[in-house]
Amino acid sequence: MTSPNPATFQALSTQVGGHSGVQASEDGSLLVKPALPLELEFYQTLNAASGDDNPFSTLKDYMPKFFGTLKLQGQVGVDGSVNALEDGKESLVLENLSHTFTKPNILDIKLGTELYDEEASPEKRERMIKTARETTSFESGIRLTGFQVYSNETGLAVNTPKSYGKSIKVSDLPDGVRKFFPTTSDPSTGSGLPASVILPILKQIRAEIQEILTAFEKIELRMVGGSVLVIYEADITKAEEGVNTFLSGSTPPEEDSEDDENEETAIKKPTPPFKVKMIDFAHTRLVPGQGKDEGVVKGFNTVLGLLDARIDEIQKEL
Repeated sequence: MTSPNPATFQALSTQVGGHSGVQASEDGSLLVKPALPLELEFYQTLNAASGDDNPFSTLKDYMPKFFGTLKLQGQVGVDGSVNALEDGKESLVLENLSHTFTKPNILDIKLGTELYDEEASPEKRERMIKTARETTSFESGIRLTGFQVYSNETGLAVNTPKSYGKSIKVSDLPDGVRKFFPTTSDPSTGSGLPASVILPILKQIRAEIQEILTAFEKIELRMVGGSVLVIYEADITKAEEGVNTFLSGSTPPEEDSEDDENEETAIKKPTPPFKVKMIDFAHTRLVPGQGKDEGVVKGFNTVLGLLDARIDEIQKEL
């Protein structure tokens, strides 16, 4: 890709986890982040995957669309200012997963029991082992990195920072899931969707995470610092429209048609009520002959159990 002027990019406003430095395009449809070697290699490997029986093909469906790389002429600082880059470092260009939502509720769940990779120094390994044991990562295989949930009263996103996920115990994880998937009987107060709207969304999120796990178990890799990102629509009208489209048996909202090149047609396409994607592969590598990543698999199973419990709770509200 060409090297665009950095003034056309700005700091990502909906980032709830991960490292700083992620930028969004002016129209909000694309993300640009530093291209670390392993992450670039992993995206390229999955992009080349094909065949219905190839687990990489399934996994590719649950990753942000990868458009290639570019070299920026500058970098956005924490204050939003643009700083020139002398070396023009390469960056990944990915879809912005939250772009199609009116009010995106976003949860970043870091997966795995090990927080260091094989290249980590002894000091870092010791520090990361301590962090895993002092948080929920070691015991459950997950950490709630951060999330945002829109308030029905103010119409603004309320952010729950990384410090929350680092401070809670495994026994607190169900409460964290409740905070991210609240329900409401009065759309003008508090936060959350009506139980009848959030329930089908939750069930489909659970089904898609199960599909990711099934594919993941067939791939021999190690993923350190990777996450599953869950997004769902907090705008009640838009969420209801998305759920009705899904329940009607229509083509899933996330499907793109190559024929829809005209903007007017694209605007009329239904908004997806949710997305589930794997993100952050800076420390992900293939390890042929070494089997699946048991720590990440453990994390996926923890997430499935937490969703099952929340689904049961909401079903009792109906």
